[in-house]
Amino acid sequence: MLTILKTAYTDTRASDLAWALGREPLPALAVLDLQLADARVQLRLLGASHQVLLEEEQGTCSETVACIPGSSTPLPLGVAKRIGDWEYEFAAHVETLSHGSFAGRAQELLALVSEHPHGLAGTFPGSPHAFTAMLAQREHGQVRWRTWHAYPQEGRLVATRTRVGVRVAAAL
Repeated sequence: MLTILKTAYTDTRASDLAWALGREPLPALAVLDLQLADARVQLRLLGASHQVLLEEEQGTCSETVACIPGSSTPLPLGVAKRIGDWEYEFAAHVETLSHGSFAGRAQELLALVSEHPHGLAGTFPGSPHAFTAMLAQREHGQVRWRTWHAYPQEGRLVATRTRVGVRVAAAL
């Protein structure tokens, strides 16, 4: 699903992004509710980037990657945590692209996500290449999502990858 977000473009630099777990739902400009087997996933586009809410029998997980005023947790390159019975893994990567490469990559990602039944993308006013896109799936008993945050004015694309699944006991 592709939507035009009706808000000012607030997180205008890749370095403004912060990461947080466990935040309450923030006001969303667009939402996609998904049922992935026994997991309920809500993809939320914020004026300042994204939030994913996951609910399963084992519990809940809330991930926020956004421009969060007063946040002291910058976007990490990687995180691995235990959340109750779950293992949570997060990774982020920042790409710097030329103007031409950026436009092509933006179009490719927007097409991929907007045509996917578990995808949500939103473009910001002022630039067709200023967007946030999210794609979720369930695979091998785990819920996974990927996100892309585009900053055309600096030629940067921030990609994140998250995996949440039940901890597997080590073999003895």
